[in-house]
Amino acid sequence: MSVELNHTIVHALDKRESAEFLAGILGLEVGPETGVFVPLDTANGVTLDFATVPAESITTQHYAFLVSDEVFDAAFARIRERGLTYYADPRLQSAGEINHHHGGRGLYFFDPAGHAMEIITRPYA
Repeated sequence: MSVELNHTIVHALDKRESAEFLAGILGLEVGPETGVFVPLDTANGVTLDFATVPAESITTQHYAFLVSDEVFDAAFARIRERGLTYYADPRLQSAGEINHHHGGRGLYFFDPAGHAMEIITRPYA
């Protein structure tokens, strides 16, 4: 059997708020609450299971999403509509800019729990 990532738990201040925030940006639908988790499924079968935890338990993580050009355009429009700060680089030195790495486009933004979210249109080499 090959090895595939199936799911990961994303710590949040409010699981529903964080799941709906990311779903809203990426144009996805939040799944029904399952136990203590609010799931968000991605096209490649990986589920992000959002869980509410105390603020002091949250360690900032990075989540990168490979998206089509059309999804990028729509997500970028939503990010700008919401007035979210976005960056071209992971060191957060290029606010209000996107990058063009590997012939594609990418940007970073933060979710309500402070996790660094990245959308890219081309995978890193």
